[in-house]
Amino acid sequence: MTTENSAPVSGSIMVVGGGISGLTTALEAAEVGYEVFLIEKEASLGGRVSQLKHYFPKLCPPTCGLEINYRRLKDNKNIKVYTLSEVQNVGGRPGDYTVTVKTSPRYVNSNCTCCGECANVCETEISNEFNFGMDRRKAAYLPHNMAYPQRYVMDPAMGTEDREKVKEACKYNAIDFSMEESTFDLKVGAVVFATGWQPYDATRIDNLGFGRYQNIITNMMLERLASSNGPTEGKIIRPSDDKAPETIAFAQCAGSRDENHLPYCSYICCMASLKHATYIREQYPDAKIYIYYIDLRTPGRKYENFYAKLKEDENVFFVKGKVAEVSEESGTGNINLVAEDTISGDKIRQTVDMLVLATGMQPTCAIDKPTADLTFDEEGFIINDFSKGGLFAAGCANKPADVVTSNQNATGMALKAIQTLRR
Repeated sequence: MTTENSAPVSGSIMVVGGGISGLTTALEAAEVGYEVFLIEKEASLGGRVSQLKHYFPKLCPPTCGLEINYRRLKDNKNIKVYTLSEVQNVGGRPGDYTVTVKTSPRYVNSNCTCCGECANVCETEISNEFNFGMDRRKAAYLPHNMAYPQRYVMDPAMGTEDREKVKEACKYNAIDFSMEESTFDLKVGAVVFATGWQPYDATRIDNLGFGRYQNIITNMMLERLASSNGPTEGKIIRPSDDKAPETIAFAQCAGSRDENHLPYCSYICCMASLKHATYIREQYPDAKIYIYYIDLRTPGRKYENFYAKLKEDENVFFVKGKVAEVSEESGTGNINLVAEDTISGDKIRQTVDMLVLATGMQPTCAIDKPTADLTFDEEGFIINDFSKGGLFAAGCANKPADVVTSNQNATGMALKAIQTLRR
């Protein structure tokens, strides 16, 4: 290879988003010798995958994939990780970008050993957003048991008295409330946006009752209920009374394929509900599960086989029809639902213990668009312009996708970023 074709010595890549796509992009680029800056707005890496009980295709727990990536991350000196950080602006051109990054204070330094003494003495409690507000946690907290970096966070909501308590309890001088927000610039040759997705806000779907009736939850809330590190330590129970549900309904396309909400198919929702049916079946062998759907989309042989196996379960019922309205049964907290069976033409009225809304996938960029020379489609997904180069989107920032597809796409975007530097 000639000198002209070799990679610039100072060439570097920025990856925005530390979920599974961002981790893959960063690691693939770093392991072939490029300097990578990984920017994550949350206090730890892992993204949506870290909130799952299992993920396809092998139904692995998050520890399976994330721990391997964290080990690769620790072993690679080419990657610099910035958590609690957000990109404010991207200026410049392919091969020569200046990125402004804002970092919020963690109030905990690298001395932290995760001993947990700060949480033991802290009395202030805040909503646990990792569990979608289904429980509360201390204002001195570890984001979750698989958090990377393994370091506590002090929430700004903590009062003066609690601040003194946690500082006194820490034996390692790890707590520093003098930390301040900082803004700095980084020079990079390419930027990959792996900003991921948000569950669609189910309170906006007026006819499905989320937020009004306790026993209506979303698919991601069920995922947390089923997880061993979730609010119920893995037990799937009704929010209203902590009882084991005997009948559970799933409303597919809750906010998806709907011109009033998300007009596109979110790709993952059907398989997620089929997976959730197996979670319920493991805990409650006699429970009746009803899945109301428009179309069941199970792309690929493995997913189709998974669907075929579940259809053999005599306690799982598939109803081709969309749930139109819901109400709560007085005194019991049970959910009454109305749907039309599009095959028979009959109107169905059913009462279930709990209703799960299979809410769609909305790109984070639809809610918080980056200040950069990017092109977006009508729904907020980033459109990759490979002819222009320099700025790219990976995983669900580009389109709805599952973990496997996101990882494949992320590897491709690492290559595109490298090509920008080599040019």
